[in-house]
Amino acid sequence: MQTQVTLTLSSQLYRSATRLAAGAKRPVRTVLTDVLSTALDAWDTPEAPPETWSDEQVLGLCGAQMSARQSERLSELLDLQQAGRLTSDEKPELWALMRVYELGQLRKAEALAEAVRRGLRTPKNT
Repeated sequence: MQTQVTLTLSSQLYRSATRLAAGAKRPVRTVLTDVLSTALDAWDTPEAPPETWSDEQVLGLCGAQMSARQSERLSELLDLQQAGRLTSDEKPELWALMRVYELGQLRKAEALAEAVRRGLRTPKNT
């Protein structure tokens, strides 16, 4: 199911979306949908606690990683930030990708703890 939404964007944000779309050779609406999906998909996670997850879900989340595309973009944005060249349009994207990364790490940690609790994995002492 899809829902149509009308957004009002700043001129600068729209120019950025237009440049990104031109570079990707894709329509602006598709680029905006992809950016929103990247930023928000991680928040659309089941609220079920780890103890209710199946063994397969637990083990799958133990090895979960950001997509290669997201990871590469996060690295690019972090490099720009460190160099002091991150634009105001890129700041929300960096924030969103950091949230995706943080949530992924949290879920991975929960899965690892649950896997150890169930005896699916052995604890690793460091």
